[in-house]
Amino acid sequence: MNVSLRIVSRQLGLLMGVLSGFVLAVSVFAAVSERNLSSPAFQSLALCTLVGAAMAVILYFAGRKSRGTLGQREALLLVAVSWLLGAGYGALPFRVWSGLRPDAGSVSHSFDRYINCYFEAMSGFTTTGATVVNSLATLPQSLLLWRALTHWLGGLGIVVLFVAVLPILGVGGRRVYRIEAPGPAPDGVNPRIKDTARILWLIYCGFTVAETIALRLCGMSWFDAFCHTLATLATGGFSTQDSSVAGYPSTAIHVVIIVFMVLAGVNFSLYYQLLQRKWRTVIRDPELRTYLGIIVVATVIVAVSLTRAPASGQASAMSWPTAVRDGMFQVVSVQTTTGFCSADFDAWGFVAKVTLVLLMFIGASAGSTGGGIKVVRIIMAVKILLAEIEHVYRPKVVRTIKLGRSSLDAGMKLNAVVYILGLFVLFGIGTIAIMIFEAGNDIDITTAATATVATLNNIGPGLARVGATQNYLWFSDASKVALSLLMLLGRLEVLTVLVVFSPRYWRGE
Repeated sequence: MNVSLRIVSRQLGLLMGVLSGFVLAVSVFAAVSERNLSSPAFQSLALCTLVGAAMAVILYFAGRKSRGTLGQREALLLVAVSWLLGAGYGALPFRVWSGLRPDAGSVSHSFDRYINCYFEAMSGFTTTGATVVNSLATLPQSLLLWRALTHWLGGLGIVVLFVAVLPILGVGGRRVYRIEAPGPAPDGVNPRIKDTARILWLIYCGFTVAETIALRLCGMSWFDAFCHTLATLATGGFSTQDSSVAGYPSTAIHVVIIVFMVLAGVNFSLYYQLLQRKWRTVIRDPELRTYLGIIVVATVIVAVSLTRAPASGQASAMSWPTAVRDGMFQVVSVQTTTGFCSADFDAWGFVAKVTLVLLMFIGASAGSTGGGIKVVRIIMAVKILLAEIEHVYRPKVVRTIKLGRSSLDAGMKLNAVVYILGLFVLFGIGTIAIMIFEAGNDIDITTAATATVATLNNIGPGLARVGATQNYLWFSDASKVALSLLMLLGRLEVLTVLVVFSPRYWRGE
């Protein structure tokens, strides 16, 4: 075996130390907010802190004698296992809390079963936002905070945080970053990966402070503002309200969240370019222009649709101001794969729903915290298609395909096509699997298909029985496992996960 498991174990130990540190911080919040050290929430978080610390020590010392640096194979395994292990550990506070409650059997959100807790944690870390919680009011603030933190940590990646604060990775850190960073390899921000990760997180933290303050000024409590900020910038979608953002009627709050969802869906390397005052580079970026253009066009289509026909259960169509507000909110929320809901879009007309489903596939920009195919791949695919069409009637013409000022080589074109094809294959397989697993639940194709695309592209809500006002609690255990795997595949962009199942990977071929 050519994969050094000791190196991977050592780094996983350090990662578990970071995660247990965040759980410790939440346990301190629980102690302060509840003023009761015997509360189930504090006890569960304190216990999970000890468990995480123990896991960190065991994993680190198991690999303490490792030699060499983190190679490509180790980096691939580290990234895949980090998310699986992180979700497994992130589920423990929910499960232990449920076990400590005297009325655990009647808890409506069913955290009394580990698979539900794992689904919730995986949804958090992958910034999907799909939930099994029926009533958020039954959760203490400390667990709502931990739930939101899983989003924030997953936003730019557990592993990027790991590289930023633990420079022990050295040269291997670049490999981890390139594998974990969502989308095609982004333009370099800094030649040193540790500096790159720190810059990204400083920008991320700056946006976090700015949005929290903005939401507080608009009327949210500090706690709700902070939790919604964590979910917004991670493009995750976990809210502190069962009705999501619809629970806040303030237009100002909706506007603030729209603005920061748009910002979160932009390639973060462009913000560094702004810091360097390279305005023209940012303005001329083809992906940014297309990303914003799609939002504008889709908003117009949805808003017009909402003013033409009333939503299901409504006596009349929406007014223009309401249609524009709700239409833009849901367009941005779906395209950035955030998954917040300002209205029950499952009750909207056919045109509006089809538009949102198409946006579920497109997703945000490469190098952002969003999921989906990524806008840059859509641009590449369209250019490749047009070039092939031209080649049919002008076979002697050799035309270079460019993205901005850069030419696309054969490898980049193949990567884009293979990824898009692979994602649609997984979408088909996932839909069929859910239909089979839920045959006894009389599931419809709309529910199965949108549940698949909503988890694979890290969006959260879909249509029908997984719509804006619904949740994933009713799915069978088999479906929850499958959907959790789809979340992971979508977050790490398929190949990073699938490669570790290849026999040749382990044989070192």
